[in-house]
Formats: sequence, C-alpha cells, structure tokens
Amino acid sequence: MNIADFIDHTLLKPEATTQQVEQLCQEALIYNFASVCVNPTHVKLAAELLHNSNVEVCTVVGFPLGANVTSTKVFETEQALDDGATEIDMVINIGALKSGDEALVEQDIADVVAKTHQRGAICKVIIETALLTEEEKIQACQLAKKVGADFVKTSTGFSSNGATVDDVTLMRRTVGPDVGVKASGGIRTLADAKNMIAAGANRLGVSAGVKIVKEAQ
Repeated sequence: MNIADFIDHTLLKPEATTQQVEQLCQEALIYNFASVCVNPTHVKLAAELLHNSNVEVCTVVGFPLGANVTSTKVFETEQALDDGATEIDMVINIGALKSGDEALVEQDIADVVAKTHQRGAICKVIIETALLTEEEKIQACQLAKKVGADFVKTSTGFSSNGATVDDVTLMRRTVGPDVGVKASGGIRTLADAKNMIAAGANRLGVSAGVKIVKEAQ
C-alpha cells in the first residue's frame, strides 16, 4: 500500500500565502500525492504548477459552512473548473438537512455534481459528520449517492470535530463499494491514516501528508 496514493495534500487555512501554496504543490510532486486541496483563490496557481503531472487539483465549494444558495455553489464550481480544478469538494446545506428539507439538500448536491461531471471532473460531498445525528449521516450519504456524487467526505476540518473511524465505517456501509469515502480532519499520524483506510476510506484529506509519508518510509 502506497499511503501517498490516498492523500489529498491540503492547505485551506484562510491565511495561506502564495508561497505556502507553491510549497504544497512542490511537496505533492515530490511525494506524488493524489491531489492538492486548496481554496478557490489558489486553484489557478496550483493548476499551473501541477500541469502535466499526475497530481489532481482539488478545491472547495460552499466552504466551510455549506450555507450558500445553490446557484452560488454552482457558480463557484464553474469558476473553479475554469481555473483548472479537477476535483470539487462541496459542503451540503447542513441546516436544510437538519430542518428536514431533503428536497433542497438533494437539489443542492445534484446541481453541483451535474456541473462537475459536465466538465469531466469529480465531486466529493462534505456532510460535516460532527454536526449530524447517525440518521442524518446516513440520509446525507444516501442523497449524495442517489444524485451520482463520486465521494462522500466526513468533514471540512473547520467544525467541532473531524473524521472518526466510526463515521467512516458508517459512511462506507451506507454508500457501498461503488462510491468513494474521504476521511478528513484530525488525521495527523500514519496510524490515524491506516485506521481510516481500514474503516473504508479511499481518500484522506490531510495537512500532515509529508509527515505521514515520512513515517511510512
């Protein structure tokens, strides 16, 4: 198992500088991570730096609250794809899910997934597990799967908690083998990473990617 293949090398801090994004991309090339995950403002730079490499450019939409209107998320998605993103991690409308407005949540995910797929990119759906009951986690995963999302993802890393093994296990059980599961938030060691993979994750959103790979070596 090559741990680097699982890692979305992530820098989403609001204070992230251009120099830090450049360093992130250099590290991704050195260690051959699956992707870099950066804020939308840095997509164009990342796409330029990673051009002609195997490293994907991932960005976030409706981040970190998920509370934007759907049309805004679709516009953000389109802009990110124009700038060179190949993977979109979108945050669901968490409040709508908790209000029982399943139709809004489904449409919100569906419109972003459709725009992403139209351009040959992949869409990961962040459900923010820390804010949901078990029933809501299952519901969110089922909706994402129903509308053709490529992955469900645990967390933004900006809420009260990150990924847990229990959540990853539940999400994998809910979506089955054909949809990806991305564990994100609080994965800081090789042991953490291995536990998430064993639970069913096939992508890991981590900012400690270099440390984890060095630990593996």
